[in-house]
Amino acid sequence: MRYVLRVLFLIAVILLCFGLSPISASPAETLVLAGGTIVDVSNFGRSASDIRDSVIIIQDGKITAAGSREKIKIPANAKALNILGKYVIPGLNDAFATQNNQAHANAYLYMGVTSIVGLDEPGGRRGPLFLGAAPSPHVYRLESISGFDETGLVPPAVSTGDLRNRGRKLSSKELKDQVDALSRAGFKVLLLHYALSSEQTKVIVGRALELGIATIGELGFTPYPDAIRAGVQAFVHVSRYSLELAPPEMRLEVAAAPFGHPREKFYEYLTHIGSTDPLLKQYAHVLGSARVGLIPTLSLEYLDLPDHENPWKEPVAAILDPKDIHLPANPITGERDKNPGDAADSFPPELSESLFRIEKEYCRAGAKYLTGSGTTAFGTMPGISLHTELMLLTKVGLSPRQALAAATSNFEEILGWSKVGQVRAGYHADLLVLDDNPTTDVRNAKKIHAIILSGKVLERDKLLAR
Repeated sequence: MRYVLRVLFLIAVILLCFGLSPISASPAETLVLAGGTIVDVSNFGRSASDIRDSVIIIQDGKITAAGSREKIKIPANAKALNILGKYVIPGLNDAFATQNNQAHANAYLYMGVTSIVGLDEPGGRRGPLFLGAAPSPHVYRLESISGFDETGLVPPAVSTGDLRNRGRKLSSKELKDQVDALSRAGFKVLLLHYALSSEQTKVIVGRALELGIATIGELGFTPYPDAIRAGVQAFVHVSRYSLELAPPEMRLEVAAAPFGHPREKFYEYLTHIGSTDPLLKQYAHVLGSARVGLIPTLSLEYLDLPDHENPWKEPVAAILDPKDIHLPANPITGERDKNPGDAADSFPPELSESLFRIEKEYCRAGAKYLTGSGTTAFGTMPGISLHTELMLLTKVGLSPRQALAAATSNFEEILGWSKVGQVRAGYHADLLVLDDNPTTDVRNAKKIHAIILSGKVLERDKLLAR
């Protein structure tokens, strides 16, 4: 090794003596997308200032310029892609999902999902989070936090589902130390769980905000209005954040055993709530007037809808294994096979219809949204179900543009993901080039012409390899 270094040093000296310079590394390649329409997804999808015949310049994984061709000069020697007649949107984000293997990673990317909030559930419905994929969407690791010292206890979801004997309640200092430790370990999102009190939620959120960690609530003992006041940034599952509609006694029962029989009684209760229910109207106003984002995970209900399609007909489904999906649709029939003892069997048949009816009221009141598929629980599938979620969000009242914002720019607006979700200078170069306009029909977001991840064009067909 010393001999090699000595030779290299002598070569450099000789070159300098003759007035020459050693060969330097070539500058990073510049990529230019020219001629397409940049779709505006800003302001929660309420703005519509699309830029036609645009130029987008990408270098070092970032967008360095984006605007009309008249205003942007294309650099010499840049690699140019002619996307005339195409549409450009930011890469899609999935706020509640997992990735168990390379096939899952490929499926996300093939469907244009460039970032996920990754759940790690070894032994659970979604399984362990796989971080060794290459290529892979960006993974924002999530960890749940309960507010109790659970050392030596069997997880309630595995045993009785009862949180009343959860262990020792952590102090404010211990909670802050726990958040600090999770931050050092690289977790970017905290899932605030059922057992937390309002006081504990306030402490955790305060510390998380200081550290730049996002917070999502799936709550029980903390009322959701208290969580809003504490600064929780998003709530997940319409079936869970609708707990506020239940009578106080029922709320406490569900909070104590969120995976037990009280949940079934609560779900039955939800089926009797009509669109004109005064409490629903009141709570919808609370959600609509707050900054909090809703992650309804409507995709979890998709296979129970009468007009659902077979998700296995998507081309990328060919690389997925039904064994990796919790309660998957049958690849032949597209229906979920019924097995005695499945959790879904205990849910009222009218539940899905009721959840959509309730979510429509939240949407009508002005609620803000983030897309989360719930993958891979209850038949949801990597990448495929994120597009299902987009479509279902339009069914509850969002416009196609607002649904796109829920998968893109709203992640910066609500969760604070810096420079994510817009086609603007300074933002991360995770982009989709589409063959058709997604603002007229959100299903056009599946008509992907090209995927750009961290400034690099992916070979999409290669993602279909097992």
